[in-house]
Amino acid sequence: MEKRIVAIVRFEKPLESVRRAVDLSRGLDHLPSKANVFIKPNIVFWTRTTPFPKWGVVTTSRVVEDMVILLKERGIDEITIVEGTVTYDPKDRETAAHAFESLGYNVLKRRYGVKILNIFERPFKRIDLGAGVMLNFNEDILQSDFVVNLPVLKTHAQTVVSLGIKNFKGLIDVPSRKKCHSADPEKDLNYMVARLANKIPPSFTLLDGIYTTERGPFFEGRLRRSNILVASSDLYSVDKVGAKVLGYDPSEVPYLVHAAHDFKRPIDLSDVEVVGEKIEAVASRHEHAFPYNEDGSLPKPLEKMGIRGLSYRQYDDTICTYCSGFTTVMLMAIASAWRGEPWNEIEILTGKKMKPSPGKKKTILIGKCMYQLNKDHANINEMIAVKGCPPDLKEAMKALHQAGIDVSPTFFENMDMAAGFFMKRYEGKPEFEESFFKVV
Repeated sequence: MEKRIVAIVRFEKPLESVRRAVDLSRGLDHLPSKANVFIKPNIVFWTRTTPFPKWGVVTTSRVVEDMVILLKERGIDEITIVEGTVTYDPKDRETAAHAFESLGYNVLKRRYGVKILNIFERPFKRIDLGAGVMLNFNEDILQSDFVVNLPVLKTHAQTVVSLGIKNFKGLIDVPSRKKCHSADPEKDLNYMVARLANKIPPSFTLLDGIYTTERGPFFEGRLRRSNILVASSDLYSVDKVGAKVLGYDPSEVPYLVHAAHDFKRPIDLSDVEVVGEKIEAVASRHEHAFPYNEDGSLPKPLEKMGIRGLSYRQYDDTICTYCSGFTTVMLMAIASAWRGEPWNEIEILTGKKMKPSPGKKKTILIGKCMYQLNKDHANINEMIAVKGCPPDLKEAMKALHQAGIDVSPTFFENMDMAAGFFMKRYEGKPEFEESFFKVV
């Protein structure tokens, strides 16, 4: 059986550690001379209103610059950094530009002649990924000669892990992203994610684990300094090894199970040769799911507060990014509004497949999909709908008020400030260094 090489390297020194990962994995051995190379980092979220939680959420600028230098050393002049950052307003261009500037990409542009592309300012092309999956991809990267894929080493609340294959979700348009969160029990999120890389040009993947995320992909989970790099020219293999490093057997990751079937490859590591550090030496369990109570009706932190009369059911994989952004804000606002008196049997539903429970007095439906699915459901006594796609924050606030939950407008008028709230836990910890996200 042919063995695919995956390198594991501890990050110790700028450039040297990334160079070692590239050399051990032989990741650039098949890079064509004079290639047009695209670099795909992971900037899953950004905000202009608060110091952003970069650690373990977005790719370090350190790794991005090191890869640019290594490409330049190989005579590559055509280098483009491309990303499609999630913004609450899909038409927002300023936030992506702010991210590129803040992360030092414009310095890379001046210093090395690197180009920068926001995919939402570029054309998309409909691509057949096989197995009935059709998605709209950024056209530029499809025309490239080689892709350097730089995701963060993190777990994910919906897909268990978010690594090399899933990083390409940042190359599809908004309708395609929503389509990935299908309510189809067979062609679900993991089914779609497994095929995202099927038409990507030849690539090299380096999982940036200088900082890692537990219960990602955003900032609500636990961010860690881990100093791990995992690299390979074989995308499926690097994701299998990355899953093991995060504490999961590949068979526990549904999208990898789908990929194994799609690629006709084993789900275990029998076709992989790990070089450098041993998996056992660097592996550390990173939980992926946020803790909920036994029946999944309320997050455990809210249950511990004694909150009663409210059901805010555990998310599922049909809730798309634009609605899931509501969850953090809604829960923070609800927790702040609790005064010890039970609420009036309120249920809040999200995603595309939840059904109302019998016996609830008020049912809040978040988002267009949830409204269309349940607007005529017999179990609803009083419906309070927030219909938009994405739904409007102020309408969500009004819905909570109508249900009798007196949340403060502050949470809804300053949604981006939530990131700063979670970042307070890392203040004064020397291992969380801003320098990894700057280019000097």
